[in-house]
Amino acid sequence: MQKVLKYLRENPFYIGTCDGDQPHVRPFGAVAEFEGKIYIVTSNQKKCYKQMIQNPKVEISTMSKDGTWIRIEGKVVRDDRREARVQMMDENREALSGMYSVDDHLMEVLYLQDATATIYSFTKEPEVISF
Repeated sequence: MQKVLKYLRENPFYIGTCDGDQPHVRPFGAVAEFEGKIYIVTSNQKKCYKQMIQNPKVEISTMSKDGTWIRIEGKVVRDDRREARVQMMDENREALSGMYSVDDHLMEVLYLQDATATIYSFTKEPEVISF
């Protein structure tokens, strides 16, 4: 899991959600580790949040400067604990402080559950990491 977390911290990533039968992909950038899980953050006012609550299956993808790329499949689970929001803010204060505060009732944190990450390369066999 640490390799996946490092990959997401070093590269802007995209999350795919579904709205009915229509996929939607958006850029994300903030990620945190809390209690051994990978967390993402969004606003409860955004369509992507509503889509993730309705259908928690997501895919995350990004490409590294070294030419490798990652695809993560899994489910997101909402965590409404203040401690999880504090951890997200602590790890991403510069990126998030202009948008959220821990107790603003907008910031939502979700963690990845039953996830599988595959790191691909043009020159090596894919590396699969489950967490």
